[in-house]
Amino acid sequence: MSTLKPIAVCASMLAVAPAALAQAPRFGQPIAPADVAAWDISIGPDGAGLPPGRGTAIEGEGIYVAKCQVCHGEKGINPSVAFAGALVGGMGTLAPDKTPIKTVGSYWPYATTLFDYIRRAMPFQESKSLTADELYAVSAYILNLNGIVGSNDVIDAQSLPKVRMPNRDGFIPFPRNPK
Repeated sequence: MSTLKPIAVCASMLAVAPAALAQAPRFGQPIAPADVAAWDISIGPDGAGLPPGRGTAIEGEGIYVAKCQVCHGEKGINPSVAFAGALVGGMGTLAPDKTPIKTVGSYWPYATTLFDYIRRAMPFQESKSLTADELYAVSAYILNLNGIVGSNDVIDAQSLPKVRMPNRDGFIPFPRNPK
């Protein structure tokens, strides 16, 4: 009799399992493509996905002063908020005998990463609030402060991916998708 009870339990579970599996969990609701599009804003090194717009460092200075300077400091050098970090400086500090100062100019490998980050996360209290023109202009201003682009250089979807960052070759590619 003792072996019949486990067999009966297994048989009943096998009989109930298909019915239980037929009903999938019903969490949340289906998401519309338009809802996904608002968050599908990744920009890769090649610039794919950059929106239309344009800006120069001269145009970006006023936007930076109004929306960025309070945390990142005047001209991106002396942050007034500890976690904000400097945006400018640190050139030559990624050497083995120096304390690295990781800024946009000294560390970041792609200018499109700057645009992508500002677009998603800045200004801190109002993320995703800048227009495409403001994003290009602030990116141009920060790149200009680092001596990477000129003050009148127009930054847009065509020119931004072509900006050669000083530390572009300072990274070892991860062979996730080897070509």
